[in-house]
Amino acid sequence: MSILANITTGRDNRPPRLMIYGQEGVGKSTFGANAPNPIFIQTEDGLGEIDCAKFPLAKSLAEVTSALQALLKEEHPYQTVVIDSLDWLERLIFDDICRAYGVRSIEKADGGFGHGYTIAVNYWRDILALLDELRNKRNMAVILLAHAKVERFEDPESSAYDRYSPRLHKLAAGLISEWADAAMFATKRFRVQKEASGFSGERGIAAPIGAGGGDRILRTNCGPACMAKNRYNLPEEIPLSWQAFIQILMEAKK
Repeated sequence: MSILANITTGRDNRPPRLMIYGQEGVGKSTFGANAPNPIFIQTEDGLGEIDCAKFPLAKSLAEVTSALQALLKEEHPYQTVVIDSLDWLERLIFDDICRAYGVRSIEKADGGFGHGYTIAVNYWRDILALLDELRNKRNMAVILLAHAKVERFEDPESSAYDRYSPRLHKLAAGLISEWADAAMFATKRFRVQKEASGFSGERGIAAPIGAGGGDRILRTNCGPACMAKNRYNLPEEIPLSWQAFIQILMEAKK
């Protein structure tokens, strides 16, 4: 058969692969819980107040892998797999590597010099491959949740500045964000206002915009404030809810 016979055209209508990161309590897990028939693979204990299907708290990388393989091989009603969270999963990966190399720190693995982080990338590739199988063979959407950190970004076109990024090693964060169809930053909308601060000075105060401590949003494109991307031509900001995301996604695909 000619290789040209494998050429396809048109849009990809498979379920989305999403990474969502943000500060604690902003609503990342609630977003995942409102996706179609979700099943959570929890690597941190934070779902007690959310009514959702979930595997027992994973305490090893093997337990995470076993859960993914069970979803791939066994019959079930679930349509979305949610990993909560990536940064706690990274700790399990580091633990596995440390055991394999007989060291107590990922910094010391394979002789040190950062080799442990490079080894971890192969572990991440195996996990992403399983997630791709769930998407391709079981038609499941994938939602990966992570906490945020502030990092120094060295911009070659301007001065360095701080921005939000996933709380992962940079090699893992780069791999996962490239793999995902959308990597989005979850936050609250606010403005900075000035107020007097003794001796005629001023200080900046963050004031929420919207009810309930500020409107909760997803930032979908990279900018000075955060790392983000999407392949769907989404607006720069959308509400932090599955219903809003999927409605905007369907409109963007028209």
